[in-house]
Amino acid sequence: MRWLNPGIILPLFAGVLFLLLWEYQVFHRIFDLKKYQLPLPSAIAEAMRDNFSLLLSYTGYTLTEAVLGMLIGSACGFLIALAATAWPRWGGGSLTMVAALNAVPIVALAPIMNLWFGDGIGSRAAIVTATTMAAMAINAYKGMAAVDPLALDLMHSYAAGKPAVFRYLRIQNSLPYVFTALKINATASMIGAIVGEFFFSSRGLGYLLSNSIKVAKMPLGWSCIVLAAIAGVIFYLVVERLEKAFIKWHPSQRA
Repeated sequence: MRWLNPGIILPLFAGVLFLLLWEYQVFHRIFDLKKYQLPLPSAIAEAMRDNFSLLLSYTGYTLTEAVLGMLIGSACGFLIALAATAWPRWGGGSLTMVAALNAVPIVALAPIMNLWFGDGIGSRAAIVTATTMAAMAINAYKGMAAVDPLALDLMHSYAAGKPAVFRYLRIQNSLPYVFTALKINATASMIGAIVGEFFFSSRGLGYLLSNSIKVAKMPLGWSCIVLAAIAGVIFYLVVERLEKAFIKWHPSQRA
């Protein structure tokens, strides 16, 4: 009976209707598009079937870049938040620097990172690291700073030192904010990895997408887009599942 839930049926119905309108070229007539400009879902599915092993390999490569870069970027962002909370006078400036780095467009960072780290997984991981650091730093800092004053007074009344306050109060309070940042980074990391592959790479979905567009293999290019979207959604759902496991005590997980 779970499938009768409107939260599942309505999105499923909308998705099926969208694919049918696409397959029967309704969008082509509305926007005056040719089939080589917007391939039909059947053509995309055929391209995915014919190139399944290649697409699967390249999806795994891009996902590895995204996960590795997100883990490094999130860890660095969390450490920056710790420093900003522990030493507000000196650590606060690091938040401004991270926000400034995040304001730099990915297309500007990608050539620099590729020049520094070469044609390897490290350059795309570095791009993802730079694009995911700010979300974690700002969210984690907000969670560590927004503690209940009464809880803080209680810790001080028990003569708790600074490490104990951080461990049992500030870090605990920041976990919901941390998982919010991780869910943001789960999708941002895929974007960073694919954009990085556009510029200088010999593997990955971004590389294959760029080459497919150059030689007018649009169904194959759209196959890369579909798989990137699926990988991003799965990545997000994994983070969401971890959130439910690690912060069961939070009110948002009790509903």
